[in-house]
Amino acid sequence: MANRHLSRTVAMQSLYEWDFHNQKLDLKDVTKENIKNFAPGLSDDAFVYDLVNGVKTNLSQIDHIIIETAPEWPIAQINLVDRNILRVGILELMFLKDVPPKVAINEAVELGKIFGGDSSGKFVNGVLGTLYRKIGGSSEAAAKDSSEVTAPEKKQ
Repeated sequence: MANRHLSRTVAMQSLYEWDFHNQKLDLKDVTKENIKNFAPGLSDDAFVYDLVNGVKTNLSQIDHIIIETAPEWPIAQINLVDRNILRVGILELMFLKDVPPKVAINEAVELGKIFGGDSSGKFVNGVLGTLYRKIGGSSEAAAKDSSEVTAPEKKQ
């Protein structure tokens, strides 16, 4: 597994755990423990911390983007996995300019397919594809099937 993909995975897992506990845990400690448990061979953990800290710092703006981009799905009804995958994807699309948009979308979709429910990949793809088009990206650069935002099953 490539370092950046593994970093995104650990960041999503850390954000999930933090969110599951109503954001009351120390995110740095959660992340440190998850790196130790899930990525012991990770050569550079700076990207993991960039992602989790970026989401935490920009959380209200990121959640507002989710609300605007998927208005049929109140943020509290989006399952924890998908919500935190979206947060990482939106951070990369909107705040971290060193990640190409297609990579950010495709990585988020892959996380949805791996960790989410049956329709998580499609849901994540739809939300991020819609956002990408709203910010002026071409539909060709977005991942496939992003024209329709369908929500995954609700589970915690």
